[in-house]
Amino acid sequence: MNKTTTPATVPAAKAPAPLKSASSRPEPRPERSTGSRIGELVQRQGVLAVLLTVILIASFVYPMFASLDNARGVTVQASFLAIVALGMTLVIITGGIDLSVGSVFALGGVLAAWASQWGFFAALLVPLVVCGTIGLVNGLLIARANMAPFIVTLASLLAARGMLLAFTDEGATTYLVPKDSAFAELGQGSVWGFGHPILIALALFGAGGLLLQRTSFGQTLFAVGGSSDAATLMGLPVARTKILVYTLSGLLAGLAGALNAARLSSGVTIVGVGMELDAISAVVIGGTLLIGGAGSISGTLWGVLLLAVIQNLINQIGSLNSSYQSVVSGGFLIVVVVAQRYLARSRRTT
Repeated sequence: MNKTTTPATVPAAKAPAPLKSASSRPEPRPERSTGSRIGELVQRQGVLAVLLTVILIASFVYPMFASLDNARGVTVQASFLAIVALGMTLVIITGGIDLSVGSVFALGGVLAAWASQWGFFAALLVPLVVCGTIGLVNGLLIARANMAPFIVTLASLLAARGMLLAFTDEGATTYLVPKDSAFAELGQGSVWGFGHPILIALALFGAGGLLLQRTSFGQTLFAVGGSSDAATLMGLPVARTKILVYTLSGLLAGLAGALNAARLSSGVTIVGVGMELDAISAVVIGGTLLIGGAGSISGTLWGVLLLAVIQNLINQIGSLNSSYQSVVSGGFLIVVVVAQRYLARSRRTT
């Protein structure tokens, strides 16, 4: 009789322990070095510290400098450049440049003074439409035809100045804003002692800050300025973004020119010469990188105020003429650009 043998039971192999999901516990981000954080703080708020220091020293040396009337005069004069520099900030963040804003500013003032004979809305609408169209053409040529921003906006600078001279018979005709009109009140009136141009500039900067920091459009600006090719691969509307920022730059320059005409009660043809350089200086001094991809609206505001305070301080000295403002502004610009390069290099190595 055959015996049957039962096979020995082989113990079941233990299943391997499940691997922990990498996403279940994200790895902590590497902490930034103290030097990197200090560098970013200096780039963003360094101009504010310089501005406060200059104001403090000037107030001790020249008592009239700290008067309320002088502060109002400085801020009113700075408000027009601030509005232009706001549009320039958006353009530079995308890695572009707009050299046409000075001529567009002057053209907007002349058109506003000419149209003011038909009322308040015509005085605002005409310069906004014309100057916005110039910005739109700049954006289309840069974004769709892939032309260099420097060349396109330089051509627009010459074209806008030529339109201005043709419209005013080579400067022989000066259009006046009707006295006691609503449009003149827009530039000369005040609320609680603050001129309307100041309040308009502050409102625009507040809206610009929200647009840049709290909207997807603002984040797209930084992405386009950081790398246009990478932004395209991410599916971002690069061309549309560039068109919008140049259109906004033209609109803001035209608005600033209209407000200036309302304040002066006339369309002056000689204003705006070199204003594009002042706007670029204010933006760069405020911490916005010329290569694009980084910047802030508040920094531009501090940069504009610093340039205005320097100009007013030179006027307070009396023995210096206004040309020294360009020397000081150029010195500040060189220092800021060198500091930006050093900070950017230090952040890459940390």
